[in-house]
Order: sequence, then structure tokens, then C-alpha cells
Amino acid sequence: MVLLERSHGIEVLVSISINVMKIGIVGGGLMGLAIAYRLSKQGHSITILERSQQLGGLATHQNYGSFIWDRFYHVILPSDLYLINFLTEIGLGKQLCWGKTFTGYFIDRKLYSISNTLEFFRFPLVGIIGKLRLAFTLLYGSRISRWLRLEKISVERWLLRFSGRKTYEKFWKPLLLAKLGEHYKRVSAVFIWSYIKRLFSARDSSLSKEQLGYVEGGYKTVFDRLSTLIQAMGGAIQTEVSVQSISPCASGGLWVETGDTKEHFDKVVFTGPVNVLTKVVTPGLIAVEGNCNLVEYLGVVCMVLVTRVSLVRYYVVNIADQDIPFTGVIGMSSLVSLDQTAGLHLTYLPKYVLSDDPWMNKTDQDVQAVFLQGLQLMFPTFSLDDIVSVHISRAAKVQPLQVIDYSSIVPTVVTANKDFWVLNTAQLVKDTLNNNAVIRHVDEFVASHF
Repeated sequence: MVLLERSHGIEVLVSISINVMKIGIVGGGLMGLAIAYRLSKQGHSITILERSQQLGGLATHQNYGSFIWDRFYHVILPSDLYLINFLTEIGLGKQLCWGKTFTGYFIDRKLYSISNTLEFFRFPLVGIIGKLRLAFTLLYGSRISRWLRLEKISVERWLLRFSGRKTYEKFWKPLLLAKLGEHYKRVSAVFIWSYIKRLFSARDSSLSKEQLGYVEGGYKTVFDRLSTLIQAMGGAIQTEVSVQSISPCASGGLWVETGDTKEHFDKVVFTGPVNVLTKVVTPGLIAVEGNCNLVEYLGVVCMVLVTRVSLVRYYVVNIADQDIPFTGVIGMSSLVSLDQTAGLHLTYLPKYVLSDDPWMNKTDQDVQAVFLQGLQLMFPTFSLDDIVSVHISRAAKVQPLQVIDYSSIVPTVVTANKDFWVLNTAQLVKDTLNNNAVIRHVDEFVASHF
């Protein structure tokens, strides 16, 4: 391989001997694209195979009419160093924007602001002792590093121990019900710890200011940049292709079949779910230790409103009122500049359910009708005439349900072929699913295998 190197201001040709491989990446989400970018930089020939029309997976974009933004809500935290460094590396550091945000809490048909220390201590539903215990729970949780022991205790038991019964009943339990339904009883303390660990870092030490970030143009900007860089380095990106079969080649490497096409690769990296993997690999290529059907996934049904006026001044409103059908209100326009959204306001209303929940099969019309009723319960003065458009999106597998001893039931995929690897989000046993964890996972994978 021949590269250009600058020495004393003069470009010279340098011959570097590396083992250039043809590598197939199955899956064009952030994980697949980040792997492809890293391996392309090493000089390998990369082909990405993505089933959908768009790249990006859960971080893909939506055309909202007069502007394009993320289909599901995403935010960057100051502590997301793997992601921030990656964005800087691909030339998007100057397009990172940061802003102060606010947090609300809706319960018993009332909306409270808990965006700073004073508001937190004025929150009327929890007494002063309860608030101190709640603050201690957050601080203590953010300092825990030995997370495995948290898998042995339920989230309910852990929160009761540190926050107390009254604070748990008034603050934590309604949030768990909203996020997980009755399934919260089976979830380990890792679930809440991982949220505390990540979100606590968005605030400064006085809990008085919260900084969150985004990339100008949303994640479409990120995927467009990665696509450009990968293709500039000789990589190929194929969308709307469905992998039918992955099989070993007698002379080395693997065959990948997509419909009528059969292509040979020296190496293949599969980034999809294990239950999809088992359907496309030939017998003997992998051994799955554990039952992949034991891993349950949370899905999401998300209604997105484009409005002429702001719905809330908060980035997030946590909902602890069981009469409201959605999990929270994400006021994206409280963070994202209106010049990014054509002067209109963007609000996400997500509902998290298990991937096989009947909610996943409701029609868009039914979802819209139920959600708008809930919206009017929360904001009775909001006029539906101010809605420009409504968009409904679904994702069946957002993140695994972190039940008791989750890491012990995650199926381990053992590949019987040295040219085949599997990397997917089920392996994120100590993280909430977020893009910083994805990039960290990719960097560790590339460092250990290439």
C-alpha cells in the first residue's frame, strides 16, 4: 500500500506493507458505519450491507416537510467523550452545539419544574428528608463502579433502600411504571444505575445547570459525513439489500448472499440482533451459548409533533401520571435552535413497551387519537390548530430489558470461523443504549481484533 506522507513540508511516497482485506459489514447503523470507518482508515476494502433504505438504524432521520431531523430523539452529554472525540475526528467538532436545558415532572395533573437545586427542594410531593435521600441516591448511584452486584437486586428494592418508601412511591415508582409498565418488578438495579451514571454527568457539581448537545443537522449530518469518508477511502455502501445467507468458503473467508448476488469477503462483521443472525448463518458457523429468546427487548412507539408554538420549555418532562398514555415529553426545540427546524417547534412523545406489546401494532390513527387526548390532559390550553404535522414512528428493539442477572442470560456467540465476528447492542450489559456506548464498544472491538 502506498501513502502520501509530509516530511519537512514535502510530500513523499511511503510504501507500507499491510494485509489489506476485503471486509463485509452487515448493518448500516452507527455501529456498522463506525466499524467501517475505522477499518477503512486502516486501508481495508469495506462493503456495508444495510437492509433499510436509509442508513442510521435507530438514529436515522425523518423528513418533516420543511426540514429534516432525527426520527427518534437523541442528545449528547458532556461526558460522552467517545462520541465527542469520534465526531471531532470525522470533522464535525465545530458543528457540535451546546445549551442549557430544563427538566419538568408531571404528576396528578400538575407540571412541576425541577431544573435547579431550589426547584428541587420546593418539589411539594416529597418532604425534606425524602429529598435528601433522593439526592443521596443520585450521588451514590453516580459513584458506583462495581455494577455486577447490582444485577442481583431488583430496581425496586435498591431504590427503597436508599430513597425510602415515600420517595419511592411518589417519585421513582411512577417513573418506572411509565417506562417499563409492570415489567419493572423483574428489572435489576443496573437499569436505574446506568441512567443515573450517564445523566448525572450532564449536570455540574451544584446541580444548578444542565448542558446537553446536538450536531447541526441532526444525525443525518453524521451519517452523511461517514458515508462520504468511507466511500472516499474506497468503501462501498449498499442499502435495501437483505442478507440471506452467510457461509464459510473452503479456501478461506466467507460467502455472503443477498438475493441473487453472492460475494466473497475475507472477513465479515455482523452487527444485527442474535435472533436475526441465527436465521442467516449456515449450520456450524456459530455456536450460541444460551437461549437468544430469553433476551426481551423494549420497543418504542413515538409520536412527533411539528407545531407553530412551543409546547413546553423543558427538554424533558418526566411523566408519573398513569392517565397519560406516553412515557414523557421531549421538547427538542428547547435545546435545538429554531433555525435548524425552519422556525417550527419539534416535540417527541414516546411510549416504551415490550417489543411484542399490542401497542406496536396499533394503527397510526389510533396512536394519534390516544396521544392527542393525553396531550390535552397535560396542556388544556394548547390548541390543536397550532399543530403543523404529526408523525408516528416505531422501533421494536430499542434496548434489552435488563432483568435480574441479565449478563448471565445474554447469549454468547462463539464463531467457529476466524473470519467471522458478531458485535451488537445486546452485549451492552452495563449501559443504557446510547451512541457513546456504541462508539466505545466499536473502539474496543477494533483495537482487540485488528
